[in-house]
Amino acid sequence: MRAPYRKPGIYSQMKPDNFLTAEKLVELEKKLERLKLSQPFARSEVSRLAELGDFSENTEYQMAKWKLRGINGGILALQKQIDNAIIIENNTASDQVRLGSTVTVEFDNKIKTYQILGASETDPKKGVISHLSPLGQALLNKKIGEEFTVTLANKQIKYKILEIK
Repeated sequence: MRAPYRKPGIYSQMKPDNFLTAEKLVELEKKLERLKLSQPFARSEVSRLAELGDFSENTEYQMAKWKLRGINGGILALQKQIDNAIIIENNTASDQVRLGSTVTVEFDNKIKTYQILGASETDPKKGVISHLSPLGQALLNKKIGEEFTVTLANKQIKYKILEIK
């Protein structure tokens, strides 16, 4: 069966973000190990179901093959991500905002703290933002006391950096 051709979308042309914390790298390595451990069983299941014959009517075979493809694809993707990983160092003694920094900012009479990490670790609800986000890009290389404006959702917001950890 041939896969349909799809025009590439806007996200297919983006370069992967290879910046990870050491904790995230360990998490990815554990996930890779789990996938590698599940691979032999999936292979044997595909072989067992292939012996039943008539691949066009054998839905169990097709599902097992689909699962094995998913495992193999996951292994390849994780291995590539681990091989190309750039570890974010914790810059505790820095006067500028860098990747890995925790920054306290003031805006609209509110005070918020953000940690700037790679795109694969973002969690805005917990205050973890990507260095590729509009706010993350604006914060990078700024110093304590600096003020800057960011356009978010067609609204200009003025920020002031209070603290960098």
